[in-house]
Amino acid sequence: MTGFGSDVDAGDADWRPVARTRTYELVIDRVEEQIVSGALKVGDRLPAERDLAKMLGVSRAAVREAFRALEAQGVLRMGVGTGPDSGTTVAALPSQALTRLLRLHVALANFPVADVVRARIMLERESARHAASRARPDDLRRLGELLDEMDAPDCDRARFNDLDTEFHVRIAEAGGNRLVADMTIAIRESMRRPLLAAFDDLGDDWDPIAEELRRDHRAIYQALRDGDAEAAEELTERHIRTFYRHGWADDL
Repeated sequence: MTGFGSDVDAGDADWRPVARTRTYELVIDRVEEQIVSGALKVGDRLPAERDLAKMLGVSRAAVREAFRALEAQGVLRMGVGTGPDSGTTVAALPSQALTRLLRLHVALANFPVADVVRARIMLERESARHAASRARPDDLRRLGELLDEMDAPDCDRARFNDLDTEFHVRIAEAGGNRLVADMTIAIRESMRRPLLAAFDDLGDDWDPIAEELRRDHRAIYQALRDGDAEAAEELTERHIRTFYRHGWADDL
């Protein structure tokens, strides 16, 4: 009796080289394991390069490269010199790196506009609902200032776009869910340049559409001030859908 698979000619198999893992990637895996397990927390200091290299049985160069890669991802903070800020510690603000990473991937993936808009709607409805009950006086004050700046006669399209972005970002942050806020910020900021191009493409139609956006913003702001979560959600969704129906995503 032949064994399982013995009727297959080994010479016909598609043999390809086994991918080799770089040593520094193994160091990254070890650091990530410590973070995921809870052994390392925000603010904890990692062993010195020399000590960690000895513990892991790798070169100092591999540890250094791993640290630099994790620093670029926002996972670690590397300080030089001596004192309390020296050495390599687990980063205290990883959300900034997450936002940057998501923003780049959204921009690079070239998702259909309608898909990005639908994702925005889901996230921003959530943020608006929570912001209606959680927004602090300082949050509402800044939102009001942004609206006033957008109303200024000398507010050009580029400036309006920046203010519009900050308006939506501030609401996301006021909602209190850090992950939802970071995802909202990433998607909204990944659309900053496309939105500016869309504003420019409007030509003479810009003024009435800008006025419509201002009215929408004011209505959302009032719902937040009133603590009306349902209205804040519905107005936010209508605001986003209506703008993109002006020729960029007719199927919304």
